[in-house]
Amino acid sequence: MRSISKLVVTKPLLGMMNAILLALSLCASFAWADNLESLRASGAIGESHTGYVFARDPAVRAEADAINAKRKIIYQEKAAAQGISIDQVGKVYAEEIFKKVPAGTWIQINGQWIKK
Repeated sequence: MRSISKLVVTKPLLGMMNAILLALSLCASFAWADNLESLRASGAIGESHTGYVFARDPAVRAEADAINAKRKIIYQEKAAAQGISIDQVGKVYAEEIFKKVPAGTWIQINGQWIKK
């Protein structure tokens, strides 16, 4: 039996593979952002003071969990880099998110849900 030889990856091939991966990740990011915006616009989710989304409609709980999982990764990285808690990072991001979301988005301020 012959053994399978190792795959030789050249610099041009590696560069092309990196470009493809980057393009795929950007497409996924745009799709994720579009989905987030449509969920906000429909009122199905709201932005909480913790920096995470809240599923106001139980039918979108899985989508909210997926969004929050991505945010948690970012918050953990920032918290580790700055030597602060993940909760502190989330609250700072929440303030920025509140400023940027469009009018009509549900946001949580002082424990109360209001439309921006």
